Amino acid sequence: MKAIALDEFGDYDVMKLRELPDPLVPGESVRISVKAVGVNRVDSVIRAGDFNGYFPSHVPLIPGWDVAGVIDTVGVGVTRFEPGDEVMAYAQKDSLQFGTYAELVTVTEGIVARKPAALTFAQAGSLPLAGLTAWQALQAVAVGIGDVVLVHAASGGVGHLAVQLARTLGASRVIGTASIRNHDFLRSLGVEPVEYGPDLPSRLAELLGGDGRVDAVLDLMGGEALKQSFLLVRNPVRLVSVVDPAVKAQGGRFVFARPDGVGLGRLAELADLGRLWPEVTKELPLEQAVEAQRLVDDGHTRGKIVLIP
Repeated sequence: MKAIALDEFGDYDVMKLRELPDPLVPGESVRISVKAVGVNRVDSVIRAGDFNGYFPSHVPLIPGWDVAGVIDTVGVGVTRFEPGDEVMAYAQKDSLQFGTYAELVTVTEGIVARKPAALTFAQAGSLPLAGLTAWQALQAVAVGIGDVVLVHAASGGVGHLAVQLARTLGASRVIGTASIRNHDFLRSLGVEPVEYGPDLPSRLAELLGGDGRVDAVLDLMGGEALKQSFLLVRNPVRLVSVVDPAVKAQGGRFVFARPDGVGLGRLAELADLGRLWPEVTKELPLEQAVEAQRLVDDGHTRGKIVLIP
């Protein structure tokens, strides 16, 4: 199979298009013929070697944790899927080597969900990691009926899904920080947009009245936005970050998304009901993985970038 792989950690140019052996299919696994791969910031973290202290790593290493495609082979112990099924998965594994920037990828049956009929393969490939991150983060702070929720970086890959999911969970108002050029996009999702900046607390007070505080905050930026957030949420236990674990020291929550086939299936159901719509900004061929990672790392992308083998 063709795959993007690296033999050493470093800058973008360590990634090369190569011919590698087809992956094996253990008993409780399925092999997916890849149709689309969502590109995430964590892919660059893996490429740079910044996860080496957390995950065992082996080369040649194929990056990538998002996948959508068609099952071509199932292991002898698989009961829920068969060849020809259209599926998607958040393919984080216990070690770093066999990722999704490839024509074929093997994953365990339990993390796989059926592709939503309402979505293209590109949209389905963009959904797993970002969607589960948003879903698990909102659950961590118990977003529910009547809540006023603030989402930082609301037009990005995780953010634009989080604002939709917050409304699905019953939030009465969803406010999202974003640059002005993305405000109309957020309004189309039912979000009240506000600009970033040091005067965010005063702008929220003007928008909401009273003390300008919200019931829950989802931080997707870290840094100054996270510092501000402790001033903007009524109770710090309802501040969740997916960027900086240090949030826990001040009473907040941290979420590192976990693979979950059942949760991903729930997101698929919401997509088929028209209540969750992944925005794919650009589709690039697999051999342009470097360009895709650069675009994501630049930090100004609306929605998701997707690679197509």
